[in-house]
Amino acid sequence: MSDETPIPELPARLRAPEPVIVVGMLAWLVATIVVWAADLGGDRALTVCWVGLAVGVAGTILVTVQRAAVRRGSRGAQDGLD
Repeated sequence: MSDETPIPELPARLRAPEPVIVVGMLAWLVATIVVWAADLGGDRALTVCWVGLAVGVAGTILVTVQRAAVRRGSRGAQDGLD
């Protein structure tokens, strides 16, 4: 059965992680401001918002480090991040 059709690759704009990271961080920032300003949920809700922002920052750092490794030609770098 060699009738398999090749699967086309997604366009680069659909594979880019930056829009997802930016939208996620903006959503957590808005949530943090709303929770803080309206005093919703107490300290626990505000802590969750801060952690959400921290995860966004960690994701940004991870993508940046991996892209630098790809540009350097490191063997341990992820493929497709150029």
